[in-house]
Amino acid sequence: MSIAYIITANEPVNQQIYRFLRQDIVTCVIHPGSLLSEKEVSSRFNVSRQPVREAFIKLAEAGLVQILPQRGTFVRKISAQRVADGRFIREAVEIAVVRRAALEAPPAALVALEHNLQLQKMAAQRHDVQAFLLLDDEFHLLIAQSINCELAWETVENIKATMDRVRYLTLSKVSPPESLIEQHEEILSTLRNHDADGAEQAMRRHLQEMIFSITPIAEQNSEWFEQP
Repeated sequence: MSIAYIITANEPVNQQIYRFLRQDIVTCVIHPGSLLSEKEVSSRFNVSRQPVREAFIKLAEAGLVQILPQRGTFVRKISAQRVADGRFIREAVEIAVVRRAALEAPPAALVALEHNLQLQKMAAQRHDVQAFLLLDDEFHLLIAQSINCELAWETVENIKATMDRVRYLTLSKVSPPESLIEQHEEILSTLRNHDADGAEQAMRRHLQEMIFSITPIAEQNSEWFEQP
């Protein structure tokens, strides 16, 4: 069931609707292939259609929906090729970031990463998948922030929406949180040791998890994936 999101005055309405719909699409509350109605979404959030239309455009730019004139807006099915392309770009960016972080990250940044890991473990223990995913993203953001390169993470955020759907689907069986936490701990260990080569290898192994997880997930949820 979808979360009861609340529109606030703290940021533009279209950005809030984009974020809420993105969350529902990534967690497959709104299934791949579903029709998105401007009228229904505007009623759901009690807003005009204009911010909804703008949110749909941003979702299309993220590769999550397809806007078809005279037919409507549909949630895209998951493309294995798009997931692979996104992972390739993300790996290139994050390996460059983690190598530099191994050499330059200050002690306070490592403390923040350790605190994040503790929160990840707590989320995993209570089986809170959505909280874990947010903390997972924050872990990678903190690494970028440790070298004052938050733009690197923003770049990754813009291309990883399709990857996030697979990440969510894999957490229950294929790549449980406990396994990902162990990989995060390995990354943090290399940062503490100022081991740039080790950090690169640990990050590469972590991000390549997607390659091995997508096949069983696609087999289990074939109706949600684009067929080759």
